[in-house]
Amino acid sequence: MRQPGRILRERGFTLVETLVASGVLTVGMLGVAAVFARGLQRVGNSPLDLIATQKATEAVESVYTARDNHSHKWGEIRNVSNGGLFLDGFQPLREAGPDGLMNTADDGPIERLVSAGPDNILNTPDDEVLELDMFTRKVEITDLSPTLRQLRVIVHYQNGPEVREFVLVTYISSYA
Repeated sequence: MRQPGRILRERGFTLVETLVASGVLTVGMLGVAAVFARGLQRVGNSPLDLIATQKATEAVESVYTARDNHSHKWGEIRNVSNGGLFLDGFQPLREAGPDGLMNTADDGPIERLVSAGPDNILNTPDDEVLELDMFTRKVEITDLSPTLRQLRVIVHYQNGPEVREFVLVTYISSYA
């Protein structure tokens, strides 16, 4: 019972305060869940990111090799639109043809990555094969001077609804 003249100092949370606290907690938890979901997506992308990086690097290395072993003249190390060997625009990732260069007219079939299956032995029926048909690559070669060119390789790939891109820019001179 309440005694007259005595003020009660103890109070609990009101229903409104409880609802506000629950709302703030819910928004915070949804933010944390979104961060975890994005992190998992990034982890899921990492193998494809690595493949994109490797395929861009391979294209650059093939251009340097063509220059260094003199299998192609300096004037041929350009895009087709500038009188060179390299196809313009995005191209499927294909195996290098007889000329050893990526993104040229003589390229072979779509590349495949083969990894050993559960038995850890390659070239057996349980091997895992990944067709690289979700990747495209563009090689852009821009003249900066008579002896210097910018080499830009862009690799696009589809990962679910998202299109990702890896860009590698380097420079190549006519001097080996």
